[in-house]
Amino acid sequence: MTDHTATGRPPQEPAPHEILVSRRYLGRLLFCLVLGIPVAFACFFFVSLQHWLQHLVWETLPHHLGHDEPPWWWPLPTLVLAGLVLIPVVTRMPGRGGHLPVDGLGGTPLGPDALPGVVLAALTVLPLGVPLGPEAPLMAVGSGLALLAVRRLPHPVGPQEAALLATAGSTAAISTILGGPLVAAILVVEAAGIAGLRLVVLLLPCLITSAAGALVFTGFGNWTGLETGALSLTGVPADTRPDAGDFLWGIPLAALIAGLVVLARRFGLRTAGWTERRPVSRTLLCALAIGVLLAGYALLTGRNPAEAALSGQTTLAALAADPQAWSVAALLALVACKGLAWGVALGSFRGGPVFPSLLVGAAAAVACAGLPGLGTTPALAVGIAAAAAAVTRLPLSGSVLAFLLLGTDGHHQMPLVITAAVTAVLVAQFMHNREQEKAA
Repeated sequence: MTDHTATGRPPQEPAPHEILVSRRYLGRLLFCLVLGIPVAFACFFFVSLQHWLQHLVWETLPHHLGHDEPPWWWPLPTLVLAGLVLIPVVTRMPGRGGHLPVDGLGGTPLGPDALPGVVLAALTVLPLGVPLGPEAPLMAVGSGLALLAVRRLPHPVGPQEAALLATAGSTAAISTILGGPLVAAILVVEAAGIAGLRLVVLLLPCLITSAAGALVFTGFGNWTGLETGALSLTGVPADTRPDAGDFLWGIPLAALIAGLVVLARRFGLRTAGWTERRPVSRTLLCALAIGVLLAGYALLTGRNPAEAALSGQTTLAALAADPQAWSVAALLALVACKGLAWGVALGSFRGGPVFPSLLVGAAAAVACAGLPGLGTTPALAVGIAAAAAAVTRLPLSGSVLAFLLLGTDGHHQMPLVITAAVTAVLVAQFMHNREQEKAA
């Protein structure tokens, strides 16, 4: 037998088909199945508490002060308070409250030591109106709990195996708000960029944990009656199948939405570099700027400032159910104010980048639904798919997310959804390459 220490060659890794049937891997699958249950419980209470706090800030408190809905100036004090709360988390706590959302959903999994900062930042900052979603903090909670469980295993776990289990924990967590395990698993494995049987090696732990987590999350929610504000669209206007006009308008519309998402992310990158040099004072200035933008939306449109604040889940559901309730001017104001506020938040606060982009894309698309030959539901499908694909750079994940959100009409819109997602990814990549060439 050849000694690899003598030849200087590392030992050969097992083939994927051998890994799938090994006792160690099957044991890890069982571990992932069990892991999904406590992760789901933690995420359930996390999301329920966040939803309750959001309701308190944007509905209960204004009502107690004599307002039927938040007045136009309401985002100013709430966002300044959010900045004041975030500053000590970023400057003093381990993990700095989580990854910057401008860096996407990925990044190195956060360990258990960072969990208190992530939870504190998400539960105190996001309900105050920061235009970011809960998906990134949830993934951090899932990976942190998974790594905490790994420490309790009787046998040591290598770095690669720990990263796999942390990824499975993240998938279980994010599946609780994406409507089930399928989108979460696809998102994670597509982002990993692994092909063949190695894809299956990563996919199975993610599916098993997310399925267990989604089952517990749904069942426990029905039992307790607590609201979680999960992303779901009901009452999407029924349309016929997309025709040639929908595709002719859909492709340039998807390109436009991808461009808006990329520009917002660039704005976020510049904001992140600017804020990093003086995190205390400049985080507060960013909070004030977001508050001004949200208040500006309310002043320009006479509508509730909450529509432009927060993650956008509630507003997206309302827009999908009744697109005619918004004028074109109000939709354009929502795109401008929400998009700019989202760009600032990407580089200065903590949260998820995906959900706000869905609202920006959907609002921009519905604003164009009056164009001759473009239906409302096809426009909504293009907006959601293009925004999801552009912000994640993952066409399959963006397509599946849009398909599930559209409900019963998703089957008819699927060819248009895929076209929009592919177009958005190509445009986003083209703009990224041009930016890299200029930087070089």
